Amino acid sequence: MNGRVLIIAGSDSGGGAGIQADLKTVTCLGGYAMTAITALTAQNTEGVTAIHDVPVDFIKEQIRVVLSDIGADCLKTGMLSQPEAIHAICDVLDELEMDLPMIVDPVMVAKGGASLLADQALDALTTRLIPRATVLTPNVPEAEKLSGLSIQTPDDMKAAADILFTLGPKAVLMKGGHLDEISEMVTDYLYLNDGQCHVYEGERLLTRHTHGTGCTTASAIACGIAQGMTAQQAVKRAKSYVFEAIRTAPRYGRGHGPLNHGHTVKQDEYP
Repeated sequence: MNGRVLIIAGSDSGGGAGIQADLKTVTCLGGYAMTAITALTAQNTEGVTAIHDVPVDFIKEQIRVVLSDIGADCLKTGMLSQPEAIHAICDVLDELEMDLPMIVDPVMVAKGGASLLADQALDALTTRLIPRATVLTPNVPEAEKLSGLSIQTPDDMKAAADILFTLGPKAVLMKGGHLDEISEMVTDYLYLNDGQCHVYEGERLLTRHTHGTGCTTASAIACGIAQGMTAQQAVKRAKSYVFEAIRTAPRYGRGHGPLNHGHTVKQDEYP
């Protein structure tokens, strides 16, 4: 099935989110994952203790050499803490005259609460990166920050998506995990710029082991797009993959533990 995905994001030393989650996800869904690392983080399940930004010229070179040789069928962006990193991505794509499908995960806050996006990077995100998005994948807090709205209901999610469409994405996946957190169900809404809306409802798993769900979802969608799926098909598979990864999470760490990205691999085939 393959499908080449270039992931442009930060590293998570704990292995649950970021580049590490992205690589596992694309690989376990049958795609080929490549990376351009934008930042290094020192983190575990309890939180982020330090962030080290990768020099802009090096971010550009990682993207440039991968695309000029191996190529990509889809890009996925994650943690881009500084505006310079966002500009670097767009500048290289303009330089190479490449208009590739792109899944933009607007990573702003880590599961433990640490800020992962500098305030001055928000303008670059909204004016340069989001307009290129094939699918934008905000959770409720991210959608609130991007739209300026308070989101309490599904109608609020639709209103926020309408505002986000003015920034230029082709589709917006509004993730409802933070909405009505006592509900037994989680509902996500995929809005397309032609007015269509696709609803994905699933059981809410009551667990603290959900670190990296946003990264994993976006990378799963990117893999599906790279493999020729429609946005609707890619989101449906991503939802199923993430649900099972949470359900079978290994329960590591004292805080927000990682998912079981490898649940697609049949262990009995590899004694």
